[in-house]
Amino acid sequence: MQLNFIFNLPPCAASFHPPAESGSGGRLGSVSCMVVVALMLLAAVIPAAAQQTTQQPPPEPSLPGAPAPSSLHIAFPAPSASPQSPAPDPIDPPSPPDVETLFPHFQNTHFWLSGQANFIFQFHPSFPAAYSGIHSLRPIFESATSRVVTVYTGVRVNNSLEFLADVEEAGGLALSSGFGLAGNTDLDIVRNPLLSKAPYFARGMIHKVIALSQDKVENDRSFLSLFDELPRRRLELRLGKFSLPDFLDINTVGSDTHYQFMNWTVDNNGAWDYAADTRGYTVGFTADYEDRNWGLRFAEGLMPVVANGINLVWRPWQAHAENYEFELRRGLMPKKEGVIRLLAYTNDANMGLYRGAVANFEDGLTPVPEIADHPWHITRKYGFGVNLQQNLTRYLAAFARFGWDNGKTESFAYTEDDQTISAGLGAYGVWWHRNQDRAGFALVSNGICKDHRIYLADGGSGFLLGDGSLSYGRETIVESYYTAHLWRGLYIGPDLQHINNPGYNRARGPVLFPGFRLHFEF
Repeated sequence: MQLNFIFNLPPCAASFHPPAESGSGGRLGSVSCMVVVALMLLAAVIPAAAQQTTQQPPPEPSLPGAPAPSSLHIAFPAPSASPQSPAPDPIDPPSPPDVETLFPHFQNTHFWLSGQANFIFQFHPSFPAAYSGIHSLRPIFESATSRVVTVYTGVRVNNSLEFLADVEEAGGLALSSGFGLAGNTDLDIVRNPLLSKAPYFARGMIHKVIALSQDKVENDRSFLSLFDELPRRRLELRLGKFSLPDFLDINTVGSDTHYQFMNWTVDNNGAWDYAADTRGYTVGFTADYEDRNWGLRFAEGLMPVVANGINLVWRPWQAHAENYEFELRRGLMPKKEGVIRLLAYTNDANMGLYRGAVANFEDGLTPVPEIADHPWHITRKYGFGVNLQQNLTRYLAAFARFGWDNGKTESFAYTEDDQTISAGLGAYGVWWHRNQDRAGFALVSNGICKDHRIYLADGGSGFLLGDGSLSYGRETIVESYYTAHLWRGLYIGPDLQHINNPGYNRARGPVLFPGFRLHFEF
């Protein structure tokens, strides 16, 4: 079982002051930048200090013939949520130590029972804001704690068929109820505070593997795949309820809030408006063809009835989403492992058009632009993404993402982000003799298209953003984290995020978000 916690730390005395005048933004920005720099220096000092210990790093395992997962298994222990089945690559670095758990797992490989609990505590001090709207990040001191608790189960019928099911409970609060940021600081939050806090059925799927070759490769068992080994060339089919980021747009450096980054647009491609209900799940099927050094995936999912809605449209001939991904397991640097992933998607759903909402407002038909003020009609949204992952050294890896969508159609399922570019580094703790620890640093820049900007500037609101006006500027994010392994399945660590132009508004911010994570792996 896995527990994921996000903590809000107590404020300093200055945090209780009323919001500063907009002219004080430079002073707050300077202090924020100093804190970010201090944290980066601390992250650099910790590994250096650790090297003073007498503990020796583990011996170098033999490289030839080591299997590699389809998500590049490089400088990190495989996260508990790693969805991809391994694909062969004889020169991939050896797998790092498995994630430790509080309790032993089934020795019988036909069954799976595990869990997690993740708690994230975050706060932000007061910050300058010339004005605020109904969907703004509140400029006064705030703190919030989120939690996600999951129980994973599965049964393997034979060497090609298995059934997987998860039960989850998500609760706690979000800063400003989740409004005001495209790159929200906590991926675990429940975006609709009115949802029931009772446990719910998160995933449930049938997984079928069709062998296309006789030779086998080892598989790292997880709650998304119980097989010990898989055909080297194969077709994997899944049918049921799942989250699309379980299988697409993954990298081992920045895709897991349990051990890595927390920001929405660091862990996922912000411009990928992937089909999902409020909790991030959809119903559909996936097809994944895996060959020696490349893979090709397709996923079909149901769309929600309304933006960020909990109910799905059960008429797939009307509302549906198609997702395509090509993965090439080859590095961009000579003799260094890497992965290149190319993503494309189309969504068809009851989505509004920003230009039409603005036209209705200008014609006096609505007091402000209202993107949801239209009869039922199906429109299409499309976009693409690039996801790069590259080994730099044995214990240091880099990643980068780029995403774009057409932006004229309503942001509907994930976040209000039409263009995103991100890059980051992740370090594996064996480097400083802490096998289960890890640390990372990332930069993100998010933007929206012209129609979306005009809609917000005229006073319109989306399901996340709406200040009542807009002085447009790209939302830029810096995040750093450290995750320390304390004992068996217990992990803790600080996180720090700094955001300029929250919600794309130069009249607000910058804002600093300190946080703390407590994670249990069962």
